[in-house]
Amino acid sequence: MAPRPVPPARAAGAAALTALLLATGTACGGQGTAPTAEVAQPSPARDRIGTLSIHTAQGPRACTASVVHSPGRNLLVTAAHCVQNQRVGLLDGLVFTPGYRNGYSPYGTWQVQSITVDPRWAEDDDPDYDVAFVTVRPVDGRQVEETVGGNPIGTGQGVGLAVSVTGYPNESDEPITCSVRTRSQSSTQERFDCGGYTDGTSGSPWVTGDGAVVGVIGGYQEGGNTPGTSYSVSFGQRVADLYRTATT
Repeated sequence: MAPRPVPPARAAGAAALTALLLATGTACGGQGTAPTAEVAQPSPARDRIGTLSIHTAQGPRACTASVVHSPGRNLLVTAAHCVQNQRVGLLDGLVFTPGYRNGYSPYGTWQVQSITVDPRWAEDDDPDYDVAFVTVRPVDGRQVEETVGGNPIGTGQGVGLAVSVTGYPNESDEPITCSVRTRSQSSTQERFDCGGYTDGTSGSPWVTGDGAVVGVIGGYQEGGNTPGTSYSVSFGQRVADLYRTATT
């Protein structure tokens, strides 16, 4: 599906914004000895992850997103339900703030320019296609990847991977992180168990030790119904195809 231009930023209707933000909560709530996420300390790799919010870095939070490698050096990955769904359509006025922490935006704020989702998500909110690629406009003549770097998209790597998952709960001004192993949820979905992944962490990248993004919180239950178990669409051919569409 071709990238969809985002209209100029405007105030989102209160009802529409509330509906979408309620839809962007995620999961994780462990059982037994499942770990709990901790505050993520600053690092260059983590500064590629940031908040998606409305109009400004301090505006209402929607989700988490992260910078991925692309020819245009302007691409983010997040969950599709963070940016568009059948109930409210496309969320206008989104901005990305990488490395956001305690009200400070060390790399500035980047306005969303276009959004690419699979037609099966656009038509039916199909949870097996709950991934979106988002382009952002340059700031002071620089693209976001030139400023903070980006991670490659990793597809077809299977399950049982050691990953770190960093994201921004809406109630916190600092990101959280957890080191876990991915597990199979179904033939098209994966999961991990770690507590603390509440509303706002949808879209958080699952990053392997070599830096590849192999999932984002979303998919089944739009990421999960509890803060201790989180889900992602399996990053296979469908995500590779969507990435190709977003970058050509």
